[in-house]
Amino acid sequence: MYEERSGWVTFAGVMLLIAGVLNIIYGIAALGDSSFFLANTRFILSNLNTWGWVTLILGIFQFFAAFSLWSGNLYGRIVGIAAAGLSAIAALMSIPAYPFWSLAIFAIDIVIIHQIATRGTEGRGEDADMPPVATRSRPEDTVTAR
Repeated sequence: MYEERSGWVTFAGVMLLIAGVLNIIYGIAALGDSSFFLANTRFILSNLNTWGWVTLILGIFQFFAAFSLWSGNLYGRIVGIAAAGLSAIAALMSIPAYPFWSLAIFAIDIVIIHQIATRGTEGRGEDADMPPVATRSRPEDTVTAR
């Protein structure tokens, strides 16, 4: 059965996927002590290696949250909002390391949360989160023996 999805939810899923992949890349770069990050930066929690692990794990969570969101159920929306919310918090906490990147990721996360929260059920019918009800036969569908 074809089910039309909201373009905004698809957009939020794509942005979640992109943010997840980029966080995975930056997490790996931070773990490898890349020279991309600012030298002598003070972090809120520990050091660049710790933030590398946090960013990597968060990126993996966002990556899978995008596919969960595209599954179209309530659980997918909850996971998508949770992943974007955690990413927004981590982005604000990593401003000392890479300020412009952190603010860009924060803005993307806010857009993701807004689109999932306001448009999460569009194109899915009235009872999108309800399990399907057993089909009942109509009287005209049954053949009676004569």
